[in-house]
Parts: sequence; structure tokens; C-alpha cells
Amino acid sequence: MAQILLTPPVTLLIFLVLGLALSRAVAGYSAVGGENVRKLESYACGHRQVNHSVSPDYSQFFPYAFFFTIMHVLALVVATAPVGELILPLLYIASGLLALVIIFRR
Repeated sequence: MAQILLTPPVTLLIFLVLGLALSRAVAGYSAVGGENVRKLESYACGHRQVNHSVSPDYSQFFPYAFFFTIMHVLALVVATAPVGELILPLLYIASGLLALVIIFRR
């Protein structure tokens, strides 16, 4: 019985039921807002009529994210490679080094 309870689908269902029960138990403590004309207006930092013209630029973030992804995949492939297998980890390391050269050349 303990083996069945520890399987991921059963554990998910148990925690889902516990979460829903906890949500229903504390629902009485939540604040209830009345109907208001401004209920669905945008609001940010204490100011009304927020202009949504900000468009963040992620071009400076991309090389760091790409670097982290390459290093993460390299570490996983090399760490989980079988003992007798040497070609696949070396191929991944070579392709990772090539990708890093391309990143830092920009």
C-alpha cells in the first residue's frame, strides 16, 4: 500500500485534494469586494490610468540565458554519461565550446 501512495499520480491527487480542502477552509477569511465601476481598471504603484507602453528589451539578457543553458546541458550530459562512453560527452563539450565562442565573439 505504501508503494502505491508514493507513486507520482497518487501523490499529486493527494496534494491536490489537500490543497483544495485548505483553500475551502480559509475561504471564509478572504475579503469580499463589492461591485464597483473601477474594479477592473488598471492600477500600479498607487497610480491609476497606467500607460502600458513599456516594452522590455531582453536582447542583453539572451547571451547570459544561452550561456547558462549550454553549461547546464553540458554538465548534465557529461555527468550522466555512461562509464565506457567517451565520444558523446566529448562531442557535446566541443559543440558547447563552439557555441560559447559564437556568444562571446558578438
